[in-house]
Amino acid sequence: MATSAVGDFEVARHDTPAERVQHILHGNPVLGPLAVLVIAIVAFSIVNVRFFSATNLSLVLAQVTVIATLALGQTLVILTAGIDLSAGAIAVFSSILAANFAFDAGMPGIVALLLGLVCGTAMGALNGVLVTRIKLPPFIVTLGTLTIFFSLNSVVSNSETVRGSDMPGLMTWTGDSIPIGSFRLTYGSILMLLLFGFFFYALRSTAWGKHVYATGDDREAARLAGIRTGRVLFSVYTVAGLLYAVGGWILIGRLASASPNVGTEYNLDSITAVVLGGTSLFGGRGGVLGTLIGALIVGVFRNGLQLGGVEVVWQGFAIGLLVLVAVSLDQWIRKVKS
Repeated sequence: MATSAVGDFEVARHDTPAERVQHILHGNPVLGPLAVLVIAIVAFSIVNVRFFSATNLSLVLAQVTVIATLALGQTLVILTAGIDLSAGAIAVFSSILAANFAFDAGMPGIVALLLGLVCGTAMGALNGVLVTRIKLPPFIVTLGTLTIFFSLNSVVSNSETVRGSDMPGLMTWTGDSIPIGSFRLTYGSILMLLLFGFFFYALRSTAWGKHVYATGDDREAARLAGIRTGRVLFSVYTVAGLLYAVGGWILIGRLASASPNVGTEYNLDSITAVVLGGTSLFGGRGGVLGTLIGALIVGVFRNGLQLGGVEVVWQGFAIGLLVLVAVSLDQWIRKVKS
């Protein structure tokens, strides 16, 4: 009887509305970001009727596509309790290399593109080697390679833009679109969504995905359980490099050129999308579906605030505030009691 009374007391003690919400969000981290996205869409549609037009929604999705692709790679890294500050640098540098292979070296489009993807993958692998073999902190490693890749980018490109008309059609193919009524869906967006679908499956239904989560949740416990955490981390940074290179290809299509003067904000934008999507910066919790929603939140907020006549500086303020709220919410959710 005493044991039953204690059990009843425990249930009553944990059954507050706030704790119910805390448990729900802990078990379904995507619900919070989804609610924010829906509220933002409704609010901006009320403020400006142009927001919900097919033309504007096409623009939002096209703008989000590059960031979402980079954020996909960033999600893999953050799930292992790491961080990658070189995401944008790898994307831009690999796009410049691919463009130069096609324009300066005269290579066929498919060869130039594949070499660009290989180079981006190698850059990610370099990050992985420094993190797993040299045992350097991911923040320091990627901060260093960020500077290195952006510097090499300027050297290789001579700070000159390669126009889309000077490259094979395959290089700018991701910017072509399919009309669906007034809505236009780019091939880059289709590619991005396919990548999200693939990694959604990989993280949920493969041994590799389970090892990624286990490594991020508790690396030492994962190692003691027989998981080769070094290989997992190396694979994550390498795959992330490939995804950043794909983001660079999508960027060429988006701009109809390969420019060395873009991408400085992509690193933080990709991290912002991941954090807003509910993936924990402490690793082991979150997923790619939340990241996609997080990227859409960033795109919706920037587009909606722009249509509302809000200055750029205040747009950045709003995004920064969202990040702080998201991190604070993550801290609160992680304290959930079983």
